[in-house]
Amino acid sequence: MPVKTRAAVAFGPNRDLEIREVTLADPQAGQVMVRFLASGLCHSDLHVLEEKAAQQFPVILGHEGIAEVVALGEGVTEFALGDRVIPYLVPDCGKCAFCLSGRTNLCVEMQARRMAGWTPFSLDGEPVACFMAIGSFAEMSVIPVDMLVKVDRAARPDHACCIACGVTTGLGAALITAKVTPGSSVAVFGVGGVGLSVVQGAKLAGASRIIAIDTNAAKKEIAARLGATDFIDASASDNIVAEVQKLTGLGADFAFECVGIPELARQALEAVNPAWGMAVCVGVMPAGRELSTAPFLLMTGRRWTGSLMGGAKRQDVARFVDMYVAGEYALDDLVSHRLSLEDVNRGFTMMKSGEAVRSVVLYEQ
Repeated sequence: MPVKTRAAVAFGPNRDLEIREVTLADPQAGQVMVRFLASGLCHSDLHVLEEKAAQQFPVILGHEGIAEVVALGEGVTEFALGDRVIPYLVPDCGKCAFCLSGRTNLCVEMQARRMAGWTPFSLDGEPVACFMAIGSFAEMSVIPVDMLVKVDRAARPDHACCIACGVTTGLGAALITAKVTPGSSVAVFGVGGVGLSVVQGAKLAGASRIIAIDTNAAKKEIAARLGATDFIDASASDNIVAEVQKLTGLGADFAFECVGIPELARQALEAVNPAWGMAVCVGVMPAGRELSTAPFLLMTGRRWTGSLMGGAKRQDVARFVDMYVAGEYALDDLVSHRLSLEDVNRGFTMMKSGEAVRSVVLYEQ
């Protein structure tokens, strides 16, 4: 039987989310019903609210979560009741050309499901969209099995929920997409939750110089604790590219744009070594924006690439959780605020002001 659950519902762009009781459908074949323990607030959710990404309303946002399995759909054998799981927004169908290639984390089902518009949620008999087929701003949800991964119960929910998106995106960008090498130099443009995870990924890879760049000078101390060797205050710099070159000689070996600003992505490209430097676009850029650069910047050997969720598959998410539990990287500085579901709008206000590094919603159990 369908169940009732509380959720923060966005009824339109540029409006506060409203706490409502919605109806959640039973899991169908190949689906699992979960009860969330915690959910992170991500800039991708904010992009929807600010009309920087196409989305049908009303919608239950949230895609950074950790949960427990409470019901299984027909034919589900991969999970059992009570399993601790993390939803991951990139499906892993195992059948499409992308999945079978072994060369990418992209799956055709990611866009196909988004376009299909199926949702397990309804309110007063009308459908409520489920963002990224996850909807972790609801206390419960129904999610396809190929978007779930079982994780270690030793991982703290308030920390581990962030691994589902921001941490995986940052660690993966450094370790999987760019494959940062020992002794290399790295420049990170924007050190919010994702950028700080790139910093930690670069440190894990053995980079010798890690340059954190941000307009918020207060990020300097946090970035240093997580592995940054240098900090550039972008608000006080006349030429960030020149400063990176001064610190690295001919430019950084790797640079990561973690904000989602096309002009910043170009600066990242200009800041890398002209012969072998790699610039990675990590931040989600607003719909309709374009990237541009002088062709000669690429002719000498620079590489400019993108990174979808750090190039990670759901198995990598479980691996990153294991690394966190083993103490290989820390999340204490990343999670700055813990909120109730009723405070979710304050979380977005703090995100926009820069007060919060990462806010998480904790659900009562």
